[in-house]
Amino acid sequence: MVDDPQHWDTISEDGIHYEQVFRVDTDSFKQDSNQTGGVHIIQQYWGCEWDDETEKLDGFLQYGYNGEDFLTFDQETETWIAANPQAETTKLEWDGDTARTVLWTNLLAKSCPAWLKKYFIYTNELPSVSLLQKTPSSPVSCHATGFYPHRAVMFWRKDGEDLYEDVDQGEILPNHDGTFQMRVDLNISSINPEDWRRYDCVFQLSGVTEDTVTVLHKPVIRTNWEKIGIGNDQETRSDKTLPIIVAVVVLVILISIIGFTVHKKKTAKSPAPITDNILELSALNTAT
Repeated sequence: MVDDPQHWDTISEDGIHYEQVFRVDTDSFKQDSNQTGGVHIIQQYWGCEWDDETEKLDGFLQYGYNGEDFLTFDQETETWIAANPQAETTKLEWDGDTARTVLWTNLLAKSCPAWLKKYFIYTNELPSVSLLQKTPSSPVSCHATGFYPHRAVMFWRKDGEDLYEDVDQGEILPNHDGTFQMRVDLNISSINPEDWRRYDCVFQLSGVTEDTVTVLHKPVIRTNWEKIGIGNDQETRSDKTLPIIVAVVVLVILISIIGFTVHKKKTAKSPAPITDNILELSALNTAT
């Protein structure tokens, strides 16, 4: 854990210590069950459940011996429940073991829930939130993707108040990597451009205290039509196409005018073709 570098060292040390505890418990089970030689297996199943919505906590601790239930710890009464007659002797011993009772009560009620909440926070995946728009007249879609778990809500606000009109709420959908995505659309046709900054999209993920808030601002909207540039320099190709076409047409006209003028000047200054001169000389000779 980033905020607790010693966490895993502590867990490792507890695991090494627990090996010795299991050895003692196994010997105790063997004696209480009047069993000596052979191979014997002891199993321990413990943990806790935490409902992050209701904050309800439930701890559990059970022992198995040679493949059968043996003992269960009752948190409410802080006593042990024997699953069969062979476990009765161990039950009486452990009920009188105050240190053992305090240890497990603290583990199940305090340490385990604290670890669980810590792990839960680190398994949360915050989303990438974007504002999308297909065309200038389309609704603006607030799209969140890559979040986990799927317990999340997203909505539009105006001046800090939740919006319900002109809003289309989408479903939470799975991504291929196990995370989730969702969207909520806002119809902006009746919103004056100068009022856009009064609107924002809010994403809330269960277990995370801070919301992800995205203000409705034109420069940050990503569109599906072709663009040149991002942010304040954003400009559609269609915006540049018309000036380029007009410039090309003007250039063609200028080239045509210049070409026609040069052609006329060349025609006026050029001498008569050789064939025309021969015809004129022939006519003069005949007249003579």
